[in-house]
This record gives sequence, C-alpha cells and structure tokens, in this order.
Amino acid sequence: MSKLVANADDAVADVPEGATILAGGFGLCGIPEKLIAALVRKGVGGLTVVSNNAGVDDFGLGLLLQTRQIAKMISTYVGENDTFERQFLTGELEVELVPQGTFAERIRAGGAGIPAFYTPTGYGTQIADGGLPMLHDKDGNVVKTSEPKETREFGGRPYVLEPAITGDFAFVKAWKADESGNLVFRKTARNFNPMMATAGRVTIAEVEEVVPVGALDPDDIHTPGVFVQRVIVGTNYEKRIEQRTVRARS
Repeated sequence: MSKLVANADDAVADVPEGATILAGGFGLCGIPEKLIAALVRKGVGGLTVVSNNAGVDDFGLGLLLQTRQIAKMISTYVGENDTFERQFLTGELEVELVPQGTFAERIRAGGAGIPAFYTPTGYGTQIADGGLPMLHDKDGNVVKTSEPKETREFGGRPYVLEPAITGDFAFVKAWKADESGNLVFRKTARNFNPMMATAGRVTIAEVEEVVPVGALDPDDIHTPGVFVQRVIVGTNYEKRIEQRTVRARS
C-alpha cells in the first residue's frame, strides 16, 4: 500500500492544537523544512516541539517560533536562535533542557516501548536535583523549575531515572524512500531522524526521491516502513548552513 501523500499541507492537515511533535535534524542539517513550513501555513498553535535545537531565526523551527505557534520546547541547546532565547527569557516559551545523550536515549526508549531508564548523566546537578529554570515571567523572573528526579545506585555508582519521550507526530527528513515508507538517510542527516521516526504515533517523512518498492537494497534501509505512515516528496531544498566559516584565500 502506497504511503505517498500529495503534498506537505495535506500531510499535516490533521495536526491539532497542542500537539507534541518530534522534529528531526541537528541545527539545520536534515531538518523537515517542508513539513515545518506547512505547519506555519496551517497556523495551529500551542505546540510542544521536541528537537535538538531550534535552528536559526528565519528558517526551520525558527519560523514556528516567529509565529508563536510553539508553547514548549524540549531540546538540548538554545543555540544561535535569538528568537528562541528572547521568548524563553520573557515568558513566551517554556523550555525543558536535556543533556544531548540523554535526549537521544529518551527518544530511542520511547520508540522501543521502554518507559524510563537510568543514566549517570546529570547526577549531582539540577538535572537530577531539580531547580533548572523552565519558564520565566515577562520580567525575566523564573516562575517554573524542573522537578527532582529519582536516583538509585547500581554497582556503587549513582544514576538518574529519565522518562522516555514520545510524540503525537514525528516529522523526519530522509534522502530516499520507497512507496511503502522504507527510508534511507544520507550521511549526517541521519542524526536524530531515525530514532524520532520510531517514537511518533504518526510519522511523516519528507524525502527528495521516491522509488518503487523493491528498488532499495534492504541493507541500505535505515528506518523500516512499518514506522512511517506518510511520505511526501519535497523539491528545491535550501539545506542551509547555520554558520559558514571559511579561511581567507591566500
């Protein structure tokens, strides 16, 4: 059965107000830029977005921040996005900061059906003890902080209990797909995309090329189609670089 959808707008048509969305990508590498743009056009708000970071002000998730459609971010890094930083410090955006390895494992666990796991990361810090700022008021005062987490010793070493992450939708960007939704990611664009594809109740993949079923070598498939519900083909990808650094020509 083909999972192809006509376009990005049709693919996100049933995303409701207040949905939790897992968005693949690292910075601007491998981000689902067409699906994000379609969500901007749809105008749905109150979203919780799970993503490593929010890219830049005028592209990718930064567009959803500009239109104030995101109410909460679960991420690892505020990064280069001035809008993200400003909204967080003025009470417009709630942010749950998570260590990057823990962030990846929380999503992987969610996709594997594991409700929580123990990790040594964050023990003895606000990650475990609570008190990490999550929400400010308009004057920059902290009005919500993280809760303490359960800790336990294994083999004489302390560990922190971390809950899994799942979402209503997962938006991922792949290089190639077949009509059954089997996905191939290209190089570092794999980043968080494959694990997020497993942790969304509805996973929507945007790809650069669709091939017939059977055309992909099974050894080349990174995400099996069983995890993917919809596929759209994007065109004219920008594939921006967050900060281009070059040396002067001699």
